Amino acid sequence: MKRDFSLYVITDRRIQKRKNLEVVEEAIAGGASVIQLREKDLSTREFLEEALLLRECTRRHGVLFIVNDRVDIALASGADGVHLGPEDMPLSYARRIAPHLIIGYSCDTKEEAQKAERLGADYLGVGTVFPTTTKKDAGPPIGLERLREIKSSVKIPVVAIGGITLDNVEDVLATGVDGVAVVSAIVGAPSVREAASLFREKIDRFRRKNYGNS
Repeated sequence: MKRDFSLYVITDRRIQKRKNLEVVEEAIAGGASVIQLREKDLSTREFLEEALLLRECTRRHGVLFIVNDRVDIALASGADGVHLGPEDMPLSYARRIAPHLIIGYSCDTKEEAQKAERLGADYLGVGTVFPTTTKKDAGPPIGLERLREIKSSVKIPVVAIGGITLDNVEDVLATGVDGVAVVSAIVGAPSVREAASLFREKIDRFRRKNYGNS
């Protein structure tokens, strides 16, 4: 499956008005190219049941499916990948037991990004770029200049995350990142499909204007 990180949508049942599956169906219809299932409070069984539902949906639509934090859930559900952070299974162990998975890693400095690349990360989630309320353990915003610095320091794809909206998405793309990860501005919107579609239009328009493609 093509690894297109352009519009990376992350579920968040605290702000969604409907079930994960309905939200994801709409996000994909609007142009999401990656879906990440993020669950912090479910039991392992419930997390797996949600992952299996989204796996079937994303496979049917040809969209990448990433599980947040949990390598075991990613493997059991047949996900395309897992996204890890400093508190999760170390990247080197995850790579050893799941060599076929796409592995993403969260970081906010150039040094962390380069280390994650050396250890085998396939892409990076970098941020938070702007202030956000959807990630309780997020550090201070890094801003656009550090995002640009991190992007230029690695060869693997970089996905910007944190406080990204329709108003600032073009500034974020101008740093050279490979995609944007969005939570509240899409899954918390009255129409998830419309919100995702508006992001997708801006992303595609920016790329046509600056790179001659979408």
